[in-house]
Amino acid sequence: MEKFDVIVVGAGPAGLTAAYLLAKAGHQVVVIERGDFPGAKNVMGGVLYSWPIKEIFPDFAREAPLERHIIEQRAWILSPDSAFTIGHRSMAFDREPRNAFTVLRSRFDKWMGQKVRATGALIVPETLVEGLLRDGERIIGVRTGRAQGEIYADVVIAADGVNSALAKEAGLRQPLTPERLATAVKEIIALPAATIDARFGVAEGQGVTIELFGDSTMGAVGTGWIYTNRESLSIGVGATIRDLNDRGINPNDMLEHLKSHPAVAPLLEGGETREYMAHLIPEGGLKAMPRLSTAGMLVVGDAAMMVNSLHREGANLAMHSGQLAARAVLRAKERGDFSAPSLAYYDRLVRDSVIYQDLRKYRNMTAFFECHHQFFSLYPDLLNYAATEMLTVDGASKRRKQRVIFAEARRRRSLWQMAKDFFRAWRSVA
Repeated sequence: MEKFDVIVVGAGPAGLTAAYLLAKAGHQVVVIERGDFPGAKNVMGGVLYSWPIKEIFPDFAREAPLERHIIEQRAWILSPDSAFTIGHRSMAFDREPRNAFTVLRSRFDKWMGQKVRATGALIVPETLVEGLLRDGERIIGVRTGRAQGEIYADVVIAADGVNSALAKEAGLRQPLTPERLATAVKEIIALPAATIDARFGVAEGQGVTIELFGDSTMGAVGTGWIYTNRESLSIGVGATIRDLNDRGINPNDMLEHLKSHPAVAPLLEGGETREYMAHLIPEGGLKAMPRLSTAGMLVVGDAAMMVNSLHREGANLAMHSGQLAARAVLRAKERGDFSAPSLAYYDRLVRDSVIYQDLRKYRNMTAFFECHHQFFSLYPDLLNYAATEMLTVDGASKRRKQRVIFAEARRRRSLWQMAKDFFRAWRSVA
């Protein structure tokens, strides 16, 4: 019988963080990954924040395969032929310790896997976990698709992604509904580093992020993005599955629509698509978070719906959940107690953490925007219309232009309705 102290299912940031910390503490850990290697099947937009990874790997900025450090973050609000742009550039982000980096997950997760192996943990790739093993109510291991594939442990950490079959089998969550999931599609487009530097106005090693709202998703609830890598751009777009289904939008068509936008196309000109990928993203936030523990098992990262989509925070929250899970397991090991009450310490750690605090703050956001599509169509159009009108010099006075803008806005939605919309939007994220 194969027996370990801890089984981690899924070699993403959450699972690898937990495995690294537990193996480093001297415990026997096995990580089971269905991909060919850590990162082979993992997808995210491409931004990695320094916290909390610098607490786990203090030298990561020198050792990890990072792309560029972010010095400027932009937001573009798109209508079909315009872009209203805002942003923030700071040289504080150009100095150590740097705030955020772009990464390519296939390289970064592979590096994390190497760090985990160096602690003595075993990583088993190309292996599918088919179910849980139990002794009464307690989970005592997993059943894999390999011959004689039963593996036992004191604790199982479910880091098997947004569609976590283990969390569902353990009775920790109900099936996810379409409004609580988003489909994201992404391309990696190769461009020379010098071209990227010139187009985004940065020096070597510096990076820019652009978040795209409005026409980027063809009016569906979601966002697009463009991130600079060393010699490529990551461009992608995502929207809730419910909205895509209701509107009959194909995610691939949505990405092509974004790439052809007159403000976006010049940034991609001359580039060659090197990779295409698609992924499900948790959108339900706190309201979709499952129970996080039961006797013999913890749930971390995307499997626990720990994504703050408004601030594009996923990988950092996943790593933090892996830290907290490791703390809970170490405490349970000291006590020799892996019961549900003992492992519920992890739930308390999460509740006291920034993960819970931020997800609680935005708990009503997704539901609000699902019912207020005007924020992805009407208001981006009006904002760009107003900017174009005010910036056009044609002999009309600015006061007259203001009257024209207000008349157009009132024609499309009353001032009272707009006031209610923005008040309710503020309430949903306040």
